[in-house]
Amino acid sequence: MKPPNPAQVGGKLQTLATLARAGIIRPQRPDRLLTAAVALVRWGATPAAGYTAAAARYPDEVALIDESGTLTFRDVHERSNALARALAAEGVGPGARVAIMCRNHRGWVDAYVAVNKLGAAALFMNTAFSGPQLADVAEREDPAAIVFDDEFGAVLEAASAGRKRFIAWHEPDGDRGSDRTLDDLIAGGDTSDLEPPPEQGKALILTSGTTGTPKGASRKQPQSLDPVAALLERIPLKARERTMIAAPMFHSWGFAHFTLAMGLCSTIVLKRKFDPEATLSLTAQHECTALIVVPVMLQRILELDDEILQRYDLSNLKAVPVSGSALPAAISGRWMDLFGDNLYNLYGSTEVAWATIATPEDLRAAPGTAGRPPRGTTVRLFDEDGNEVAQGETGRIFVANDLAFEGYTGGGNKDAIEGLLSSGDVGHFDAGGRLFIDGRDDDMIVSGGENVFPGEVEELLAGHEAVAEAAVFGVDDDQFGQRLKAVIVTRDDKELTADEVKRYVKSNLAAFKAPRDVEFVAELPRTSTGKVLKRELRDGPENG
Repeated sequence: MKPPNPAQVGGKLQTLATLARAGIIRPQRPDRLLTAAVALVRWGATPAAGYTAAAARYPDEVALIDESGTLTFRDVHERSNALARALAAEGVGPGARVAIMCRNHRGWVDAYVAVNKLGAAALFMNTAFSGPQLADVAEREDPAAIVFDDEFGAVLEAASAGRKRFIAWHEPDGDRGSDRTLDDLIAGGDTSDLEPPPEQGKALILTSGTTGTPKGASRKQPQSLDPVAALLERIPLKARERTMIAAPMFHSWGFAHFTLAMGLCSTIVLKRKFDPEATLSLTAQHECTALIVVPVMLQRILELDDEILQRYDLSNLKAVPVSGSALPAAISGRWMDLFGDNLYNLYGSTEVAWATIATPEDLRAAPGTAGRPPRGTTVRLFDEDGNEVAQGETGRIFVANDLAFEGYTGGGNKDAIEGLLSSGDVGHFDAGGRLFIDGRDDDMIVSGGENVFPGEVEELLAGHEAVAEAAVFGVDDDQFGQRLKAVIVTRDDKELTADEVKRYVKSNLAAFKAPRDVEFVAELPRTSTGKVLKRELRDGPENG
């Protein structure tokens, strides 16, 4: 027999120690521990196992708080059992796909866990997608059924044609037509445990669609708890605490924290639609120790009046993990000045999961950084010829870890070098080994023979006192090949001219990085997770 690898043994011991510190491994009644262990053995590391085990360990403790009230771990387990049986009676079985287009509420949880218990694949639909985008996704992925909030009934009309339709959330006076609700399916159903399916269910997360038709990224459940432990080594999340998930759970960032909270047996607090003050209020009211957001949510919160920001007691808040788009240094600094050093910036993508984590110490020492790779993750930078770049030089970002996706459901994969997958971005490492994101690998422009990364200019403009938001991108230019254009949203009480913008950039960066075009708008078009839709800005009538 081959002797164990000392590094692997050391890694497993480190994982166990981390899980114990986080409270995932803790003394408990032997019968409850045995039931939880059996669930994990029978179901694997899946949501089906997670809520089966949690219902055994903490049956009467609160699992979920939303606008409809509270659910215990037993409630979630039994509701998803009943819903799984009802969906099976509608023809959903192992290997089938069920589209879920819901905001953050219990219906999303009921549907996902039930689908997982059937060994089916949950296809998470983005609530900001248009009807044609949804129809394209449905045609490609061919879900057997669609679970949706009634507000999306019209936009899903083409996508849901010929498919079973079930409403997850509806207003009390809303017209449901002939569609049945999840509560209808759950009510009076058999809540007893199901037999594990022949294959584990999957989660299919769609890319943001910022550069074209959204792609489906297929991801299996992790085969060990090492990735979870690596995250918990950097971010102080503990078992049986309360987490406010403001980021949408259909997106990889909100989904990751739903999964993490499930593993920690934490109570999740949900609100269907993001509201800056309501997010602060719920976080304070439920004494949450974690708040999961995307950068634009932090920005919207910080735009509130000082009196409102000081109204809510967030002293219990230990961790504010943020991801999904670039985190400007001005936002991270102001948040920590107001609410303490509890901000954690994670960089990654739908395809590679998380790649680096910036702690509050990193963000103070090197504002704007994406941080360092956690244990078990490798990040390397390569040039266009596949050669690794030197420290400080910009290169394409490639990542390897245990969480990478399996490939796009429509076929194809990301570029790979030496077993690492491209994240689709370019960046550089500083002398301290911290990663900085310079932009998308297809965002770089060549203007007059000079390479320019718009992200550097955006970061600078975000720090201007008169700028609320800024997007910078390349447009065609007859003389220089390409030129930079800046689209800016000013703060309500500030005035700014195009010439002032150009002078500001020239005084802080090389002159060739100054935008030649500056446009002022009321707001930037964004995805539901806060990414700016530069394609819409670039294709606008003024950029022809």
